[in-house]
Amino acid sequence: MTSPHFSSGDLIADRRADYARMFAESGEFAEAQELMEQALEQVPGWAAGWFRLAEYAEKSGRKEAAAAALEKVIALDPSDIFGASLKLAVLGMAEAPAAPPMHYVERLFDDYADRFDTALVERLDYTVPQTLAKLVRKHTGDDAHFGLVADIGCGTGLFGVECRRNASRLEGFDLSAGMLAKAGEKAVYDHLAQADLSLPAEDSGLFGDLSEARADLVSAADVLMYLGDLGQVFASVSRLAKPGSLFAFSVEDGGDGDAPSLRPSLRYAHPEAFICKRMAETGFDLVALEKSVIRQDGGLPVHGLLFLARRQR
Repeated sequence: MTSPHFSSGDLIADRRADYARMFAESGEFAEAQELMEQALEQVPGWAAGWFRLAEYAEKSGRKEAAAAALEKVIALDPSDIFGASLKLAVLGMAEAPAAPPMHYVERLFDDYADRFDTALVERLDYTVPQTLAKLVRKHTGDDAHFGLVADIGCGTGLFGVECRRNASRLEGFDLSAGMLAKAGEKAVYDHLAQADLSLPAEDSGLFGDLSEARADLVSAADVLMYLGDLGQVFASVSRLAKPGSLFAFSVEDGGDGDAPSLRPSLRYAHPEAFICKRMAETGFDLVALEKSVIRQDGGLPVHGLLFLARRQR
């Protein structure tokens, strides 16, 4: 998806873009690129069209043309709702940003909300909510009780369903209003609110009128791969968690490196060493680490790391 409304507003340009799409669906990307270039001659200010052109140029092997189109997207849309800066980094034409553009992530999940559960759980063998909940119970017992669980990046509430019976109060936070609406439909949360985990704690939306050091368990199931550097989110969790409380979270396995890497999926992978460094910096001790296949992507397994950490007293 490149735009909630892909129309350029010009009938001729839209028709050429439709023909380009049909060529692309047949694997004829050079022809698709040529037609998109013709469409953009009609409407040169069409950011979504330039993003589609970049896709066709990349798939036809013209990396420089793809990069030029992506730079045009950013010039037309500095908020980068299409994630063009991430694509440039994947192409090797720019440094990977420390975090993805907020508007890109928000739009991605707003667009995805209605089919998120079906797409991930039924088609991609998504397992993180269940396996992360099992990891927590393995170390606390099946009947463990948490006064307050803060589920950050809660999405549609899949982890909330798993931990509801163990929580007196369950709070959910997500950047996407669409995801929060779906989480609300599950009727398991006592409080839901928008939050941007890439921002400093005081600006993130995790607090507001709510107190710091209030959570007995903080969870981040399958969200940190959209956050890159993680400096802000670990600092926020450190302020959110009570001394002695638990932090359960997952990342895509970044292997043996010491820094996050941006993958072609436009998600970040995080090495174990990098995560352990972030935990030590923010006052968390490792309790448990499990390796798991967390989903399928393009028919291939995506390997992840599931962490359980404890806030130092």
